Amino acid sequence: MLLQEKETEGWKQGELFGNKPLKPVIIPRTEHPISRKHISPEALKVLYRLKGAGYLAYLVGGSVRDMLLGLAPKDFDVGTDARPEEIRKLFRWSRIIGKRFRLVHVYFRGGKFIEVVTFRGPEVAEEDGLELFGTPAEDAFRRDLTINALFYNIADFTIIDYVGGMQDLKNGIIRVIGPPDLRFTRDPVRMMRAIRHAARIGFEIEKNTWEAICRHKEKIILCAPMRIRDEWLKDVLGGWSSPWADLMLKSGLFHEIFPAYGRYLSEAPPEEKRFFLKILAVSDQKIRKGQLSEAQALALFLYPFLVRKGKLPRLPETTGRPRQEIRREMEKVFFPYDFKKELFENTLQLLSGLWPIKYHLLYSKRMPRRLGRKSYFEEALAICKIVLKLEKEILGMEISYPKKKRRRRWRA
Repeated sequence: MLLQEKETEGWKQGELFGNKPLKPVIIPRTEHPISRKHISPEALKVLYRLKGAGYLAYLVGGSVRDMLLGLAPKDFDVGTDARPEEIRKLFRWSRIIGKRFRLVHVYFRGGKFIEVVTFRGPEVAEEDGLELFGTPAEDAFRRDLTINALFYNIADFTIIDYVGGMQDLKNGIIRVIGPPDLRFTRDPVRMMRAIRHAARIGFEIEKNTWEAICRHKEKIILCAPMRIRDEWLKDVLGGWSSPWADLMLKSGLFHEIFPAYGRYLSEAPPEEKRFFLKILAVSDQKIRKGQLSEAQALALFLYPFLVRKGKLPRLPETTGRPRQEIRREMEKVFFPYDFKKELFENTLQLLSGLWPIKYHLLYSKRMPRRLGRKSYFEEALAICKIVLKLEKEILGMEISYPKKKRRRRWRA
């Protein structure tokens, strides 16, 4: 039997870690679909070595959630009661990272690694500078969402559920663990993660969680810009950017993270908002098929902002590349989120190359050879075709071809 609703929602954070031991729900192997064949050989090696040394060894976090949903996990994280120094002794090719809360990376061939984390204690202990390590139950309640707090025990192949995550997974619910107001105040990035998982797997955000996101949206800017950047980049480039942007706009988080872009979309007519979400939907389809690079996805995300209110013409009048204008507009959107210079410059190159390509697609019978030889041409041409198609379908853009000047015939 799963934990009752009153046990997972109404508690104060301090009551989550009282002296009364929490009894988890144990789901036996016969009642869940996870098999060892779904787990990477590297993760299995880490799990079995920890188990063989007498420690608890669980798969934790997103990998358990994804396997229960029938998805292929991107990575596998391991939770254990072994301390970092003890883990380090078990694995020759490993390294302890972190200062305040230390964890261990165990390295394998091909650049692969498994992250091994000692079970964490309650947040209040960490804030008071006390022992950071804890029990599996305490670690479960430290996690952000119920569906991310499920453990897979390699000892008997069971699922361990302290927070009602299995029931939320079955019901398609995104729910924050503990009181939403307190959890979002302590770490506002949890709001972005709740929206990510709702968008990624099509789940519904539980009412109290959603209302708390809307109440505390302004707090997101209290987080380090690099953390916020890492979160929204995952969403824009992940293949679920359209439902993500829709939820971000409805909650108000989009306006907090991208003020200039948010103001434009709040004032834009309905068809321009549809264009924005549709261009992201096409980008998602291409990403899932492996047909779009990161720079292309970022360029499609930025394009509606670049052509807002005539900032840059949808119908180019010349073959010029408005590189400096686009750079200024990109900086308006991305400030203060600094990221890889290579990705920024590649995105800028694609966008600035979009206008001459668009001009020749609309007005010329053939593409100039000098343009076709550019290194960015094929990628820019692909996004140009996407943009043109959607501008015609959604915005009803009419193309007026320039009139050709007639040559005067000289009479003798």
